[in-house]
Amino acid sequence: MKTSEIRLLSTGELKTKLEDAQNELMNFRFQIVTGQLTDTSRLKTIRRQIAVFKTVLRERELSIKVEGEK
Repeated sequence: MKTSEIRLLSTGELKTKLEDAQNELMNFRFQIVTGQLTDTSRLKTIRRQIAVFKTVLRERELSIKVEGEK
């Protein structure tokens, strides 16, 4: 999912997708420990996706604060 597509999502949808991605990352970590995970490149993409979700949520939080001050 591209950043431009992520920015079009509502805040609720973003939080849901963030939680799903974090759960997926946790499951992948368990799979690594048990030796079941073969495609380790997926970890990098999930971590980056989580970072983008958090960045967009933080941008929205800051824009609300700035608009509230004016």
